[in-house]
Amino acid sequence: MPKSKVRSKTEYTDAAVSRTPVKVKGTPTSQWYIIVMFGLMILGLAWLVTYYIAGERIPFMQSLETWQNFAIGFGLAVVGLLMTMNWR
Repeated sequence: MPKSKVRSKTEYTDAAVSRTPVKVKGTPTSQWYIIVMFGLMILGLAWLVTYYIAGERIPFMQSLETWQNFAIGFGLAVVGLLMTMNWR
């Protein structure tokens, strides 16, 4: 059986790890963005809780179907959560 060729190993040099803090690009998020973000999350939660507790007694919630109430509540909360990705 033929013998395999031995490859010469290149010496691996580990890159120096930088311990200095990295500056975040961009400016901090404005105050209105944070208020809208948390407001949407809380409003979505409040919609769902209100639907569970008193949905049968509120006329406009009763006129909507169950999936529509869930879509509104979770939709508001998800939009608020998606806004957290741009929060600095």
